[in-house]
Parts: sequence; C-alpha cells; structure tokens
Amino acid sequence: MYDFTYTTHSSRVVFGQGSMKLVQQEVETLGARRALVLCTPEQRTQAEVVHSLLGPSSAGVFDGAQMHVPIENARKAREYAKEVGADCAVAIGGGSTIGLGKAIALESSLPIIAIPTTYAGSEMTPIYGITEDGLKRTGRDQRVLPKTVLYDPELSVGLPAQLSFVSGLNAIAHAAEGLYAKDGNPVMALMAEEGIHSLAKGLRGIKKNNRSMDARSECLYGAWLCGMVLGNVGMALHHKLCHTLGGTFNLPHAETHAIVLPHSLAYNAPEAADAMERIARAVGAEDAADGLYALNLELGVPTGLKEIGLGEDDLDHACDVAMSNPYWNPRPIEAGPIRELLQRAWEGSRPQA
Repeated sequence: MYDFTYTTHSSRVVFGQGSMKLVQQEVETLGARRALVLCTPEQRTQAEVVHSLLGPSSAGVFDGAQMHVPIENARKAREYAKEVGADCAVAIGGGSTIGLGKAIALESSLPIIAIPTTYAGSEMTPIYGITEDGLKRTGRDQRVLPKTVLYDPELSVGLPAQLSFVSGLNAIAHAAEGLYAKDGNPVMALMAEEGIHSLAKGLRGIKKNNRSMDARSECLYGAWLCGMVLGNVGMALHHKLCHTLGGTFNLPHAETHAIVLPHSLAYNAPEAADAMERIARAVGAEDAADGLYALNLELGVPTGLKEIGLGEDDLDHACDVAMSNPYWNPRPIEAGPIRELLQRAWEGSRPQA
C-alpha cells in the first residue's frame, strides 16, 4: 500500500548539445539585465566564454569559487555582486561554483542560472552548504534552487576521466540514499534507479572513450535524475559522513563520496533491502555495496580515505563529529559500528554490514 507525500520544485531545464549558447536568452527570460558569471579559478576560460555570450548583459566574472563554500568566500562574493549591480548569477562549473551561487542567493534572493560541467547534481536541489570554523552546515531553502539549468554535454567532454568518474559516483550517492530516505516516494525511486543505471552505463562508456558524446550525454542525464532525487527527499548516514569528512578535514568532495558510499550502503543494507536490490540491479551486480566497490575498482578511483589525505589518527574525531548531530537513517546510528565503517573506508577494505 502506498503512503507518501510528493512536492515538486519548479526549475526550467534545457538539455542538449550546444545549450550553453542560449544563456543570454535565458537571462532575458528571467527578466534580468546584469548577470554575474561565477566560476573557480581553473574554469576562468569557460566563464569568459559565457561572459562573451552574454555581451552587454554580463556584469563580469567572479572566479573565486572554492570547495565546500567557506563562509568568508561566500561573503566576499555577495559583496562583489552588490558592487557590480548584478541582478542574476550564472554559475558555470561543478558543485563548488553552484554552491557559491546558492550562498549568494541565500541572503540576496538573486536568481541563479546553472551550467553544470560535472555530474554533481547540485543544480537540481534547494540544498546549500556553507563551511564555517571547520564545520559544514547544510540546509534547504527554495531561494537557492537555480531557476534555469542548461545541460550541455559538450562542456564535460574536456573533463578528465578520473574527475568524471568520481563526479559520477558522487551523483550516484545522491540517488542511492534517496531510495531509502524517510520521505521517499515511488516517483523518486524510479528516478533514482534510472539515474544510477544511466551513470554506471555512461561512466563505463567514458572508460572506453573519454570523448564519447553519447557517454557524456548519458552521464549528464543520470546526474540530472540523481540531482532531482537529492532535491526532493532527505539525506541519511552517507551524506552526514561525507559532510563531516569534507567540512572538518577539507577532503575532496567527490572522491570522499565515491570512497564512503559502498560502506554506507553495507551499513544500511540490513534495513533497506528493496533499495539495495534496486541499486544492485542498476549497476549490474548481485549486491549493492559490493557492486559499487567493484565499480570503483573498475574505474580506477581511490577506494581508501588514506589515499586522499585523511590521517588514521583523525578517525576518532571524524566519528565524534558524525555522531554529534546525526541525520535520520534507516539503521540506528551507533558509535562502534560507525567507527568500524570509517576504519574500513580509510583502509580501502571491502565493505561489510
């Protein structure tokens, strides 16, 4: 018997090769006149292309986006947006850049147009994250949901294979947790399984040919679906652990998700059998946790937190922070098993329930 509540979020999605060229038209559709282009320093070249496409509608480029959105940087970007008289922000990049746009919108209600170049999925959610004093604070607010998203597969063709892999695995994590979310529903379950399947297929395609437009389009389609899931249902243990590891120890966001996900799934498997069956089917495996761990190995991404800079002596503190304000989870959160989970994730060992 079904028993659920489903609330839709309003966003305009334009999906297709070359859709970035429509950016000025989309700014005008919003009724905006001065769009500030946001990016990381590494993506300045792409941001300059957007700046040129906007012509007189551009208020300039702010290339200071940083991972985990430090609050000091968010404040700096907000002030800059005021100085140049921006009435809209165009965020081109991954989760860091789109996160910065959200941080600006949180206090100014400035509308955002997102142009994703990775598979993070942040562009489809009203979720924001800001790091202050070593702690990453997350929340939901409709003001931060991008009004328009331009999905252009051409923009991710230049993304190195390794970055593509961890970005895609990060997106898979969003959908995987959506399958056992407290407020999940059948619509999100369909999107989650399809999103995971498309990403697994697309990532394997990139492994064969990094410049395959079909594989890139498949990944971007999967990322859109997984982002939709994250934006509509709650998060659980996996995201709490990754927010802790990222915000407290400044670990790379996508790699952290890729490493921790198989272990989080193994932890929750006894209490989420249907979700695990869907995940396993989507990745073409008999077991969800083992299937994701095997996919990591197949793609050649890191499997241990020690490989991305976490010290073994940090594990106790990571466990304490994760336990301090836990998210809802299908299996009760217990310090002992969580500490064991973190140890296995640090070592890169095979996941265990």
